[in-house]
Amino acid sequence: MTYSLENARSLLAVALFILIAWLLSEDKRRFPFLLTLGALAVQAGLVLALFAIPNSQAVLSGVTAAINGLAGAADKGAQFVFGFLSGGDQPYLAESDAAPFIFGFRVLPLILVISALSALLWHWRILKWITRGFGFLFEKTMNLGGASALAVAANIFMGMVESPIVIRAYLDKLSRSELFLMMVTGLATVAGSTMVAYAVILGSVLENAAGHVLVASIISAPAGILLARIMIPEQHKAGAAYDYGAELKYESSMDAITRGVQDGIMVAVNVAAFIIVFVAFVWLVNNMLALAPRIDGEPVTLQRLFGYIFAPVAWLIGAPWSEAHAAGNILGVKLFLTEFIAFIELGAIPADEMSERTRMIMTYAICGFANVASVGIMTGGMTVLMPQRRSEIMSLAWKALLPGFMATLMTAAIVAALPAALFQ
Repeated sequence: MTYSLENARSLLAVALFILIAWLLSEDKRRFPFLLTLGALAVQAGLVLALFAIPNSQAVLSGVTAAINGLAGAADKGAQFVFGFLSGGDQPYLAESDAAPFIFGFRVLPLILVISALSALLWHWRILKWITRGFGFLFEKTMNLGGASALAVAANIFMGMVESPIVIRAYLDKLSRSELFLMMVTGLATVAGSTMVAYAVILGSVLENAAGHVLVASIISAPAGILLARIMIPEQHKAGAAYDYGAELKYESSMDAITRGVQDGIMVAVNVAAFIIVFVAFVWLVNNMLALAPRIDGEPVTLQRLFGYIFAPVAWLIGAPWSEAHAAGNILGVKLFLTEFIAFIELGAIPADEMSERTRMIMTYAICGFANVASVGIMTGGMTVLMPQRRSEIMSLAWKALLPGFMATLMTAAIVAALPAALFQ
């Protein structure tokens, strides 16, 4: 197992992100040294547990197979409704025998299926106990209150709007620091419904894509906790023990499926709407930028500008400089557009134009909801749940964007700092 300066460089990125959070801290004298060590240890420990233990690759392969099975099931349902547009038999002679990949008919139906399945697994207590397990881990290793620990754990599998519903009875009791922490971890992680969609998008260009996406969402939570606590330290001790009788409930399995489908519709509509709008905006901006002088003989585009701006960041977290521009473009698209578009663009890069290691690092770097559009979605959802704290939510939301973004970068840097042999 070899280790190189390229791995060590990523450790500098971790230190830099922690330094930036401290410089933006509301109380620089209350730096959480023990939490810093604990969060880094939890992140590294989870990566090692998920990749280095015997037969871990078989487990990840099993996760990928399960995701592929769910995707196949979603395709069957979508094909019944949309026919060949969702990959079914084509009614006419096509140039290629391959089924067409139309995002709206292949990915959005998958969100509905996973959303309903997640609700059903929660009702059956399977997802509930998994969430409680991670909540217990965060509560004991990072000194979180029971309610905020459970909300953070729920963020790993649910959405940044759905997870507060799990602790709805405790929302008015959260401190300002706990509210900010819930926002940051919500932006640093992704929902199970979209997680599977990302894995499907990357499946053809990244081995065990589903496993990497799942691990990314899990280990970004401790990074989000750390950066949030550095920026707004908790002034009091951890909150009271959480009453699990107050959490999200469904009346029956059918109620879980019904409400899961309804929630999935909202997610799918939001995803489709934001992608339509932001792709349109990119097209408009690129047409205006076409009037600018060319750079290296190529027209100026928003994606190229993102590449130049974020190339140093991509290099710092582990991408080689020869691939830093392409990787920087992906980071910029993720932050200013949406992570969905970033995953689509990452999946569209040919295998011979980006190494598998860089593609893996970028998968971790963009696997989070931290983008401009998500801030609006998050504030809208939280103000509905906590109307009495609207002004506080609005004041914290934009502040949460940077640590949410840095949390996924920090996760990518920690993965890049570990020997590449672990992931083979």
